[in-house]
Amino acid sequence: MVDQRKIEEAVRLLLEGIGEDVNREGLRETPDRIARMYGEIFAGMDENAGEHLAKTFAVESNEIVLVKNITFYSICEHHLMPFYGKAHIAYLPDGKVVGLSKLARTVEVYARRPQIQEQMTSQIVEAVMEHLKPQGAIVMLEAEHLCMTMRGVEKPGSRTMTLASRGCFQEEPKWQDLFFRMLGEDKVFNQDLAM
Repeated sequence: MVDQRKIEEAVRLLLEGIGEDVNREGLRETPDRIARMYGEIFAGMDENAGEHLAKTFAVESNEIVLVKNITFYSICEHHLMPFYGKAHIAYLPDGKVVGLSKLARTVEVYARRPQIQEQMTSQIVEAVMEHLKPQGAIVMLEAEHLCMTMRGVEKPGSRTMTLASRGCFQEEPKWQDLFFRMLGEDKVFNQDLAM
């Protein structure tokens, strides 16, 4: 649970540290606003992915399930600056599937905490494996990190891609190949719609 009082105190100290007047009109309510915002963007600290992945449905066919382009926003734990992008999750069921929105909620659980992209990718794939018990799972994240584009080397538009695979997606190249082909199909699909 976020301690709003401590965050407000920290924001006041930060503003004073950069030479600002915390009592001027534009900043008077900033500590409170930041504390409430942190309650939202770090809500994943109090959540468990298992809650979202608990309800499953039996299926007879075990065909690949892919949810792609799940938008996420997270905070880099090294600089407390945002990184944001898209998550792509696929799994090969073993008799049960989960509601599609639950995969997006799982991404949110791990995105809404101080984080690094590499760890977040592994956490998502491990949660899918643990709670759905599929034949395999694969997760790819692509994100822009403001700690790299806004400061430091200042390279806007650069994207970081991370991949984690387990089970059949790690052991059998055909499943990883299918995952990448399916990710690329949106370009073909969008061209067909334009015709």
